[in-house]
Amino acid sequence: MNSRGVTVLIDKLLDHMTVEVEPFAMCVLSEGWRLRLPGPPTPLLHFVLEGSGTVSGAANDVRAFGSSWIAVVPPGAPHALATRGPIAHEVRIEAIPADRPICRMVAGSTDHPDLVVACGLVGVRYGESFDVFDRLPEVLAVDLSTAPHLRAVFQDILGEQERAYSGSTAMTKALMTQCLVHLFRSVPEDDVAMLPWLTALQDPRLADAVERILHDPAAPHTVESLADAAAMSRSAFADHFTHALGRPPMTLVHQVRMQHAAKLLADPALSVDTVAAKVGFSSRSHFSSAFKKHTGTTPARFRGAMG
Repeated sequence: MNSRGVTVLIDKLLDHMTVEVEPFAMCVLSEGWRLRLPGPPTPLLHFVLEGSGTVSGAANDVRAFGSSWIAVVPPGAPHALATRGPIAHEVRIEAIPADRPICRMVAGSTDHPDLVVACGLVGVRYGESFDVFDRLPEVLAVDLSTAPHLRAVFQDILGEQERAYSGSTAMTKALMTQCLVHLFRSVPEDDVAMLPWLTALQDPRLADAVERILHDPAAPHTVESLADAAAMSRSAFADHFTHALGRPPMTLVHQVRMQHAAKLLADPALSVDTVAAKVGFSSRSHFSSAFKKHTGTTPARFRGAMG
């Protein structure tokens, strides 16, 4: 698949991307200060609203960043924000405060800050199939200064969370999705390997296989048929796919089918038997069993909960 094809495939992933955003915090640092933060339970985004400094991970991989840069911290990774230049003082945060609506973590004084960062936990998935930041090995820092309007977007996110307008959750997700699209567009070539799913899409053979799964999840896919489409041996394809995407080919097929089934069940005009057929199951009982194992509930109860 050519670069245009990879772009189309990434667009498909973004079209089906689900975003969950936890309440944000503000980190404010004065010159000469460092703020040490605990490892987050899910990926943590730091967006620089003002100033410049560094973000460093557990392996002491120090990344410089400035205004309108975004840094993604892997789950469980203790890290630190610091201003540029010599560091004379440090504040260590053992647990992120649960203050609402927006908590503040201050290192130094708030009068003349050298670095102001908006920080928030996010969950970013393609349905239940791809965890976008799955297996991120270290802090990822990306320059988004070519999209200066994103500073206003993050301020809007903070405003939505602070004032809790009607529809704030949906608006926050939409605003964050916009930021993530810019992030994926701007990942430096040297850092693409840190996002395995994006690396996989750059391999035309794997991109074609993923495209087939996403385009027609109900097709009778097998490892052999996908390997043939990729012009690879079965074992080489299975190993390469699993290494790049973090799951075997048929696991992805199953996840995409279940995600598609959940969407179809939202249409009351479609019977469960019809939904089963549309996602590649020849029997309702087999589909119901697979769906319950995947979601913890039956298709009928899942539909009832949606109504």
